[in-house]
Amino acid sequence: METIITHPSSTKNDFEHIEKISNLLDSKFTIPGTKIRFGLDPIFSLIPVLGDAATFFISSLLVWHMSNHGASQKVVVKMMGNVAIDTLIGSIPLIGTVFDVFFRCNNRNVKLLKEHYQEGKHQGSGKGIIVCWMIIGGAIILILCYAILKLLVEFFQWLF
Repeated sequence: METIITHPSSTKNDFEHIEKISNLLDSKFTIPGTKIRFGLDPIFSLIPVLGDAATFFISSLLVWHMSNHGASQKVVVKMMGNVAIDTLIGSIPLIGTVFDVFFRCNNRNVKLLKEHYQEGKHQGSGKGIIVCWMIIGGAIILILCYAILKLLVEFFQWLF
């Protein structure tokens, strides 16, 4: 493991605990004969709905804990973005399991936290990131609604 994160309002044990849980979820084990690491997250994702819900809950608790120990709003927004991506794509059967092996949401979040404390990165409110995600999400919803509407029109024209 890398150096432990330090922040005035937190203890060394707080971050060791976060790193251990992140490692267990994302990179504790190695596929024999390879350098590919994985944790419990992709294993849990094999259990439909409940597995992804459990890892979402644990990952969100880790972010909440980091937030309560001085992480900036911007780094918390980025971490929740990682959790959301991991949950959405990770919930796709089989593809999501492979995605979980390589995305490693919790390890990414620990890296973000280290960059925040040790290098002073990811400072600020994160409002720009939220607005960007809302615009992208809104555009995706509009495109999907348009596509569904076009399909319905085509279907009814074909039907009648």
